[in-house]
Amino acid sequence: MPSSPIPIPVSASHAVAASASPSYTSPKPGLKNLHPVENVDLRLLLLENISQEAVAAFRVQGFHVDHHTKAMSEDELIQILPSYHAIGIRSKTKITARVVKAATKLIVIGCFCIGTNQVDLPAAAQAGIPVFNSPFSNSRSVAELVMGELVALSRQLFERSYELRQGVWNKQSKGCWEVRGKTLGIVGYGHIGAQLSVLAEAFGMRVIFYDVLNIMPLGSARQVESLDVLLADADFVTLHVPELPETIDMISKPQFALMKKGAYLINNSRGKVVDIPALIDALKSKHLAGAAIDVFPVEPGSNGAPFGDQLNPWASILRTLPNVILTPHIGGSTEEAQRAIGEEVSLALTRYLDYGSTVGAVNFPEVDLRAVPEQGNNIRVCHVHKNQPGVLKLVNEVLSPYNVEKQFSDSKGDIAYLMADIADVSLQEIAQLREHISSTSANILTRFLA
Repeated sequence: MPSSPIPIPVSASHAVAASASPSYTSPKPGLKNLHPVENVDLRLLLLENISQEAVAAFRVQGFHVDHHTKAMSEDELIQILPSYHAIGIRSKTKITARVVKAATKLIVIGCFCIGTNQVDLPAAAQAGIPVFNSPFSNSRSVAELVMGELVALSRQLFERSYELRQGVWNKQSKGCWEVRGKTLGIVGYGHIGAQLSVLAEAFGMRVIFYDVLNIMPLGSARQVESLDVLLADADFVTLHVPELPETIDMISKPQFALMKKGAYLINNSRGKVVDIPALIDALKSKHLAGAAIDVFPVEPGSNGAPFGDQLNPWASILRTLPNVILTPHIGGSTEEAQRAIGEEVSLALTRYLDYGSTVGAVNFPEVDLRAVPEQGNNIRVCHVHKNQPGVLKLVNEVLSPYNVEKQFSDSKGDIAYLMADIADVSLQEIAQLREHISSTSANILTRFLA
């Protein structure tokens, strides 16, 4: 069907960005840059001190970016988010089902961290919103922190340092140990656990691990058959599991009783994984020799806020215990890790906003198409729909008058996602296509890129 060329809608900010510096997603020569037809000036909200490199990367892309250093409450998000198309958060901001429902323009969420439990993933998927995170970028940062905590706990470094700052010279070896020759038990042998395994062996430690999956160990590490076996054998137990219903309070009074007398616990995973009152009892009774805790069930929303009993009723007691390292969720907070996370997540969000790619989404079918050739008047259809029979037939009937050059579809649970590149379509015809596809009963969200 002959048609007039499509004028590519590029905002002034996009034009400036294109001349300023190359973007993360610039295609190879001969391939076309795509941009949303419906939303030329996309607005992004970034919270919680996300890497400045990521902020700059979005602005280079030409997006309007509002950046705030603090987290926002549910009510604040419900008030402000309806004017934004994308949001980037870390661990403190909670994207609940209420927030998703209120954010009528929202089309993508970026978690600039490993975890995604701060987002209601099913609610986001049902609204056609993919969620991206950075599952690998801060693994080394967390693993190195654990190694530092192992040495600090075994040598009582925090206590000795505090005493000396108070003018007390307390040189002693009682209760201080080398980590060499000791057994490290890793609970959760994922990206962090595996890297930690290698580092610990370099320190001369024996490594065992427990995971719900059978995993090929690195080095001389050995997988054990149960958590109970690991707890009974390890001198140091370190946790690297997500927050799931089955992991909440997975380390509680019965588990502490299984651990060796004089053992140590380290938690850099999620705050609800450990029953903190039970940990306090194990430390007070001296069954455990020490602990390092970087994450808590409830955490302050911003730097400088108090960490007291109003947040967690046991906080003041925990702060008084000897040989306990308490840190404010800094596991992945190194310059290197935050820079890598910023680049990875900003790239994923940009690829979705400008190209429709959902590769790496945690709650969505992973769909991608090769780049569009620069020649020709091609458009890309990105159709999120309910996973039910007959959808592809209906959509393809709408597209049948045109040459569909590429098409790919996949589903995940109740959500399906279709991408298709169509040749020789005018802007007027895009409006008709949008009306026809969006009016189908299974439609959740349909975007056009040109």
